[in-house]
Parts: sequence; C-alpha cells; structure tokens
Amino acid sequence: MPLTFAPPTSDATPLYAITPEGLEDWLATQPDSIKAWIGSAGFKASLGAVVLLPDTEGGVSGTVVGLGSAKTRARSRFVLAASAKSLPEGTYALANDLADLDLETEALGWLLAGYAFDRYAKASGASARLVCPEGLKPARIEAIAAGEVLTRDLINTPANDMGPDQLEAATHSLADQFGATVSVTKGADLIEQNFPMIHAVGRAASQAPRLLDMRWGGTGPTLTLVGKGVCFDTGGLNLKPGASMGLMKKDMGGAATVLGLAHMIMALKLPLKLRVLIPAVENSVSADAFRPGDILTSRKGLTVEINNTDAEGRLVLADALALAAEENPDQLISMATLTGAARVAVGPDLSPYYTDDTAMAAALNEAAQAVADPVWRMPFWEPYEKMIEPGIADLDNAPKGGFAGSITAALFLRRFAEGQNYTHFDIYGWNPTAAPARSKGGVGMGARAILAALPKILDI
Repeated sequence: MPLTFAPPTSDATPLYAITPEGLEDWLATQPDSIKAWIGSAGFKASLGAVVLLPDTEGGVSGTVVGLGSAKTRARSRFVLAASAKSLPEGTYALANDLADLDLETEALGWLLAGYAFDRYAKASGASARLVCPEGLKPARIEAIAAGEVLTRDLINTPANDMGPDQLEAATHSLADQFGATVSVTKGADLIEQNFPMIHAVGRAASQAPRLLDMRWGGTGPTLTLVGKGVCFDTGGLNLKPGASMGLMKKDMGGAATVLGLAHMIMALKLPLKLRVLIPAVENSVSADAFRPGDILTSRKGLTVEINNTDAEGRLVLADALALAAEENPDQLISMATLTGAARVAVGPDLSPYYTDDTAMAAALNEAAQAVADPVWRMPFWEPYEKMIEPGIADLDNAPKGGFAGSITAALFLRRFAEGQNYTHFDIYGWNPTAAPARSKGGVGMGARAILAALPKILDI
C-alpha cells in the first residue's frame, strides 16, 4: 500500500509531541483537567509514550506523545514515529512545533512507520495517518518514502521470487513508470559484449546472468549508479555454511538501493542525466561454476586471480564499473552488500563509504546528518594496494590474512573506476532489530544521504 499523508481535514485529531524537558511548559498552557489527566496517566514524555485526551462525550479530543529525553533523541532516528503504532487508526495533525528536530525527516519517519512486508503473510504497519505538517512538500516526502519501500520490498523478497529474471522485471517496471529506457545484455551475449566476469560468476545458475542498463533524463550533469545484484549467494564452490547463507537473499541489496534512489531522483524530476547499471546474477554451484585458482580477464583487461568464489560481488561490479567509466560521468557511485568486514567495523546501522573526493565526503556527511541516514567515511588506504596484487595476475579477489577486508575490496573496485569521481558504499541492507520507522528486514542505506547531497555535488 502506498505510504501517503492524509489530506488536511478539520476532523484530524490534534497531536502534541512533547519532550520531557518541555512537558512542564506545555502543561502550563493546559486546563486543570488535562493536567490532572496527564498526571494520573504517569506520562513523562518518554520516547513512544502515548496518552489519549478525552473530550466531554467520551471521545478523543487529542493525543500527546513523548519524544524522549535529549539523550534518547540523540540515540534515535525517527522519534516522532516511535508512537505511531501505538495510536488508534485515524487521522492526526501535528499541533505544536518540534523543537530541535528536522520536521521533514520526522514526517518521513511517520510514513515509513506504516510499512509492512505482507507478500506472504498478513502484516501491518502503523495505521495512524498524519496530515503533512505545514511548510513541507508532501509529494517530495512521499516520493522518498516510495523509493525506500521499493528497496525494502526487493530485499525482503526471497530468491525464489527475486532472481535475475524478477530483478530485471522490477527494473523495467520502474523504467516504465518514469519514461526511462532499459537495455539488457544476457547470457552468452555477455561474452560477446565483453562482460566476462559477470558471465563467469552467474553462468552456473538456472537463471542466466545479465547486465541491466537503465537511462533517464536528457539534460544536466551525469550520474551513474552501479548496484550489486547478486540475487542469491551460496558462496559458489567456496560454499558458505548454512548460518551464513540464511540472509543471502539480501545480497542484491546494492541493486535494490540504487533502484530505490533512482525512484526518488526520477519522481522528484531532478535536472540530471541518470544511468543505473545492475549486474544481476546468482552465485550458484554447478558443473560449470567458476573455481578457486581460476584467472579471469575483466572488461578492462585486468586479470583477476580467484582465491575465493565467495568474493564474487566485486567481480560483477568490476565489469559494470569499467563500462560506466567509459562514459566518464560527473559522478560514479557503487552500492553493494560487499563485505562482512564492513559490518564488523561499523555494525548494521552505519553506511561506510569510500571516496577520494573531499568535497563529496563533506557533502555526504552534512546531508547524512540532516536526513538521519548515517554514513561513515573509510579510507582508500594506498599501502594496502599490494595486498590485492598476487603476482600471478594483476589482481586478487580475496587477499589472504583477513585484514582490512572492506578496504581491500574498495581498492579492488577503484581499479575499475580509475580516473572517475568515484564513491563506493559497502552497505548491509538489513535491519536486524525493529526500530521506529525501520521494521526488521530489508532497509535502504545511504540513498537518502546521497539524494540530499546531490544538489551540492552536482551543482543542480
């Protein structure tokens, strides 16, 4: 169901969002009956606390929700949304200012609190609808929410219903919605069109590997997004243990995230030329699966020694990045659920990213803080370059030793985007614990930060 704001109406229930620090001042403006009611409820304005205010006829005249202490707010993203699921179904209108909070972010959080993945079983998010607060642009916030919903739905869908075929269909559907075009290079054509590593990784699967290439927009600066579309990752012949394979439906989280971001860009009609490249494969085991010890030649001509078939994402991204670099876009950004090392480094909440562009980093960091989409800059650490040079080939896809796994993967990718304004995100794409506006499961990471930074980094 689309996540949209309720239309303005005089019947909307007033919603007072109060901090513990501001509770006393707010109560001072209320009649004695409300003071007594709040006191009897033991309301302290803790995060997510709700008190319904009665009218004289036994109905609800308003509601008061808690935003939590300053410390709690600093540790949370969408504090207004924390109360959304506790409210009765109905329409609510914010009745006071949200001091020190970004209103657009909080309104977006309320919409996202309504999300539930219900394709296979009944599920529901918050049913309380919010009138878009005054001064905001509802269509903008709804477009961002819709992009996030697309990302979550794609990641949450299991591989039996979200293989390369279905990921291609989802890309076509998005393109049709906004008048974009899609070209597809598939199966043996990948060899003929010089995408050998995409083919090698995906050739053992029942659904053919492919490269999806979507374009939109006719004027403005050029932005190319590359998303890892490994629809399921067994690890290949270096087979993952069962516990590590359980979440591998999310290994196309990079593709899902760039498609969600593309939705936002196109829905908001940003004045730029957009290209989205998705190598869509499954890393499976079969007689013709690629092997440890194989040496592959990439689109760029660099040779790669395969020391672990479970380090396949960087291989398919490498061919796509090489293609992207041939057009020399103004900004080139890749997004991938690439390494477990990134999760060890920063956990599931932060989106680690790599860039040599200090202006890009400054814009991303500022935007991420503004829209509650946290990112963390990681280093392209030059001394580690030798770790990805095995001697027998130009590059090693899985350096031994286990040190700096996310950094060496990013350095590997940079070899294929050489000479570009290039940024790489090593995201997780999964929320392991439910939080306000962030249900357990697939989640977009970094997309809203990029969206907010685009006007500055592309001068649009």
